[in-house]
Amino acid sequence: MTKSIEFYFDFISPYSYLAFKKTKSLKVKSSINFIYKPILLGGLHKLGGITAPAFNERKMKNMKNDCILIAQKNNIEFIWNSKFPINSLDIMRGYLSIENEFKEKYFEICFNAYWKNDLDISNSEVINNILEQCKLNKKKFFEKIKNEEIKEELKELTNNAFKNDIFGAPTFVVNKKIFWGQDRLEYALDECKN
Repeated sequence: MTKSIEFYFDFISPYSYLAFKKTKSLKVKSSINFIYKPILLGGLHKLGGITAPAFNERKMKNMKNDCILIAQKNNIEFIWNSKFPINSLDIMRGYLSIENEFKEKYFEICFNAYWKNDLDISNSEVINNILEQCKLNKKKFFEKIKNEEIKEELKELTNNAFKNDIFGAPTFVVNKKIFWGQDRLEYALDECKN
């Protein structure tokens, strides 16, 4: 029987990227269904009155070093993005707007573009390149991300995450239990076994 883990993410979260890369190397991937839940991390922080590490010099310095250590320890290709932080609104709405069959590829390409290739995924040219790699219709994509339903869906996902005590990314939810941070993935997997 396939077990499910909800994976709350924002493409601008380096720890979400690292967690995603860890899931790719899991031997149990075939028996685990990751349900990706896009949220706007900035919006979530605002709702919770949290100052993000990106806006605290000491935390930011530590976060960069921490991510590099985690990447090295897990043999993950990682570059601290020179444009961090960016506005991820369009690229996150994009995840919601595309057909399910393209979501996994889009998910991986967006993460790689930002945290492996040091690209600005808020830039329309970079987004166009991502869409080409995913074989997605550009005109349709840019129309859909301006659609009120898509805008509301992302807001609602973020608001619901906040209402369910989620305050950061990545967060994993299994059996209604919350596991926050890339270093809690193993705990979420253990919970799947219960």
